[in-house]
Amino acid sequence: MCHSLNSSSCEDRIKLLPLNSVKIMSAEDLSRTYLRFAHQFLEPHDDPQRLALIGMQTRGVYMGKRIVELIEQEFGLQLDFGVLDVTFYRDDFRTKLKMPEVKVTEIPFDLYERDVILIDDVLYTGRTVRSAMDALMDYGRPSSIKFCCMVDRGHRELPICADYVGTKLPTHVKEEVSVKVKELDDEDAVYIVKNPDEEEQ
Repeated sequence: MCHSLNSSSCEDRIKLLPLNSVKIMSAEDLSRTYLRFAHQFLEPHDDPQRLALIGMQTRGVYMGKRIVELIEQEFGLQLDFGVLDVTFYRDDFRTKLKMPEVKVTEIPFDLYERDVILIDDVLYTGRTVRSAMDALMDYGRPSSIKFCCMVDRGHRELPICADYVGTKLPTHVKEEVSVKVKELDDEDAVYIVKNPDEEEQ
């Protein structure tokens, strides 16, 4: 979705994208969403220092860092922030044929009685979130765990929902949702990517 009021510039930008990709969120859309998350995270907490943010590898880490920075800029609060990799907690870990890539987990604070917000880019089947909750319990016993994602694309396989959502986006199972972060992808954007092998006949 292009948000420009100039129809010609909108068409030019669409032409630059791969034919099987559609941009649904721009950098401006994402900036507004990160700021909304910062406000929403703090609203229910009388004591914000009980709050801890955990970014899930990979893009959830960069999303979480953005939100932490905004909270410090807007409210002058420095929240604890950790990084979580759930590779060994996934229920399909032993069924994969290739060796999975294991990333860093770093939670340098006690989770006991903390209000934790897990952050990831896309919510799909719910299995990754379930794995993340299992992993957190090995690090301590939080008072509460909530989940934040930029895109909820549906197709849930487990009874899991997001507490904070950037956008809900109905998708086909053959489509992919790609959340871009400038630190890794040189742009901030969200795309729907259709599998070229699944083009309609």
